[in-house]
Amino acid sequence: MPDAAAYNVRVIERAMCILGCFDDEHPERGLSEIAQMVNLPAPTVLRILATLQSAGYVERSAGGQKYRLGPRLVEMGLSILRRLPVRREAKPFMVELARRFEETCDLSVFTGSDMLCVEVAQSERTLRIAANAGYRSPLHCTASGKAFLAHIPSEEAIAMLSTRLQRYTERTLTSPQRVMEQLAEIRVRGYAIDDAEFRPEVRAVAAAILDREGRAIAAIGIPAPVGRMDDERLHEIGTALVEVAREISVRLRGRERKD
Repeated sequence: MPDAAAYNVRVIERAMCILGCFDDEHPERGLSEIAQMVNLPAPTVLRILATLQSAGYVERSAGGQKYRLGPRLVEMGLSILRRLPVRREAKPFMVELARRFEETCDLSVFTGSDMLCVEVAQSERTLRIAANAGYRSPLHCTASGKAFLAHIPSEEAIAMLSTRLQRYTERTLTSPQRVMEQLAEIRVRGYAIDDAEFRPEVRAVAAAILDREGRAIAAIGIPAPVGRMDDERLHEIGTALVEVAREISVRLRGRERKD
């Protein structure tokens, strides 16, 4: 079978690299900066950016000196999110959990290196943990990330933890062995805990949604300010999340049989 790389179209490949230059920390970049990142001449990058801009995939910043991702990508992203079966099945449960516990409830999926939030049911409290679809978070120090890691084959989890683990707070575990020990505890307990490991003012709890083979396909979680999330409440919410995650998993398997 021919190598997939043999079918690559160079200009499209370059355009994808250019789009990959933008992220939450760098929503806008200048031409020379982009050219340096993708290792291409500035005139070549300019032509590709002009084509992407005409199609709505990038746009110029207000000052006109920098570029940012365009509305066409937002439309495509939202279209993908709307079609996710796990999102459709989880949303009613998320709304009920947010009402019951008066805390924000989020749903995340794995995207190759981190967790991507695809749905949020906001708390009605004035002081709440803000979350939005599209937000990315690391695997090793978030409740959703650890819930996911705990329900994939151990060798895959070890591989994902083999890179340098960033420290976000004084409570972040940066030892792969220590994280793997936590994953074993999560499998027994059923839910994962973020004990102010990602953001010092937040504790969170999450449970994995599983496919028919018992592999994680998503995680449903609830974060809250540290002052509102003591150990007793963590356990109460965690237990509820496990029950909901189990019900969503069953519904998704039923949908697969119908399809």
